[in-house]
Amino acid sequence: MVRSASVPSSWPLALLVGAVGLLVLVPIGLLLYQSLLTAPFFAPVKRFALEAYRFVLHDPYFFEALRNSFLIGLGMVLIAVPLGSLFAFLVTKTDLPFARLFELLLLAPIFISAIILGIGFIVAFGPSGVVSGWVEALLGRVPWTIYTLPAIAVIAGLTHVPYVYLYVASTIQNVDASLEEAARVAGARPYRVALSVTLPLVRPALIYSAILMLLLGFELFGLPLVLGDAKGIMVITTYLYRLTAITGTSAYHLMAAVSVLIVAIALTLVLLQRYLVGRMEGRYVAIGARGYRTERLPLGRLRYFWVLVLAVYLLVAVVFPVLGVVFRSLVTSWGPGVDLREVFTLGHYVEVFKLPNLSRAVTNTLWVAAFGGVLALVFYLLIALGIQRGAGLGRVLDYLAGLPRAVPGLVMGLAFLWVFLFFKPLAPWRNTLFALILAYTAVWMPYGVRLLTAALLQVGREVEEAARIAGASPVRAFLQGTLPLLRSGILTAWFLLFIQFVREYSTGIYLLTAGTEVLGSQIVALWGTGAVDVIAALATLQVLIVSGVFLVANRLGVRPEGL
Repeated sequence: MVRSASVPSSWPLALLVGAVGLLVLVPIGLLLYQSLLTAPFFAPVKRFALEAYRFVLHDPYFFEALRNSFLIGLGMVLIAVPLGSLFAFLVTKTDLPFARLFELLLLAPIFISAIILGIGFIVAFGPSGVVSGWVEALLGRVPWTIYTLPAIAVIAGLTHVPYVYLYVASTIQNVDASLEEAARVAGARPYRVALSVTLPLVRPALIYSAILMLLLGFELFGLPLVLGDAKGIMVITTYLYRLTAITGTSAYHLMAAVSVLIVAIALTLVLLQRYLVGRMEGRYVAIGARGYRTERLPLGRLRYFWVLVLAVYLLVAVVFPVLGVVFRSLVTSWGPGVDLREVFTLGHYVEVFKLPNLSRAVTNTLWVAAFGGVLALVFYLLIALGIQRGAGLGRVLDYLAGLPRAVPGLVMGLAFLWVFLFFKPLAPWRNTLFALILAYTAVWMPYGVRLLTAALLQVGREVEEAARIAGASPVRAFLQGTLPLLRSGILTAWFLLFIQFVREYSTGIYLLTAGTEVLGSQIVALWGTGAVDVIAALATLQVLIVSGVFLVANRLGVRPEGL
């Protein structure tokens, strides 16, 4: 009797569970261990105590940072969820002009590092910003400032609208279209259909998105660093980043305690998200017949009003910041009265490719994204197969693979630094790109596994089971039967992982050494030096790489689903 292809041998699955457990639990466990010590784990004199937690929980700066993170997260909920939901309805359900173009542009901020958008907002909307200069010439003053906590919350909300858009649009496209058709036949206008029919059906996606925004608010690092650091506005991640400077000592145990608290907050929000969505999903989502679609709802005379709303959003949240970064990379200075013809230069790019550490940042980024993306993809595919076909162990694997969702990249990077310091046989690998690839693989595991799990669900196992019946081994049956059918899904996953590995910046901050520079972490390292010219050039190169890969992927039909 031939073993079914859906029931794999248990020992390879057990090895896979062990590998994922090591990759995820060892760094987190080391953070917890260090947080319970009174000194760095490598110090000759140390003891177990709760001293680090006592210090942090009695530090007013910590609670100020915690409050600021919560307020930013709340601002993201109040801004991103309504706007993202509105744009999702307009693009997917109405006769909005240029809907396909808007759909493409709305996803752009997902693939641009938050720190680059933050720098772009400074160049465009800062006190001496390009847009600020236009407004000042028109009104006589600039009626805003971007260096306050409310401004950071607004900017964070605007730049995270695409995340809500993606989740809500995906859900809207899967709800029962006949219910909206019935409301339309009854004479309901588009806004009435949206509020009375569509909104209740996508309520789980709204709940999911709201908690996601709150979670991302606590994990946010790049925007608060560039917009708030100079003004003394700290959030929980920048508090962690500046902790050594705040205490004036090597604060390993304090950093570990803060990291554990961040993970605890994030894990609580992730579990709350799963619980609420699990309770509501069956009650509110109605899935219609496959392929059934109504005509798009007519917006009438408001069609071009909504086009204007979307265009203004894209200009403020995407176009002006990105063009601001590009502009800053091409001039020696800017401001009122400056003749752009006199300040134009390509010298910043020449400097990037002349300085070894900066040129390495470009080549290392491409290498990590391409080769590291392939290695991560193979690992994620094995995990996805184990989850789909592993019964009880598959569920354990699923939870382990999803756990990094509750660990911000900054914290995971710190944890992996300590892993390489703690385990002596791994020490030689610390100053190699292998360290970055390993950390990136852990951070993006939930994302990559979700992409490949979705791809596997689209492929039946009939061909593979037929090969097993014909006598093929499980590995050969998969390689010759299922794998060719997964080609499109694997290509999609690789493109999206490549983009995410290019734009990643916080994970590599603590792993940055001479020879392992990548664009994101190099930009963060340079930010403290004030080298805005070179930073703008590096940021522009990152945007060009991501944009080029995204456009190629889009032409090949790759869609950023599963984010």
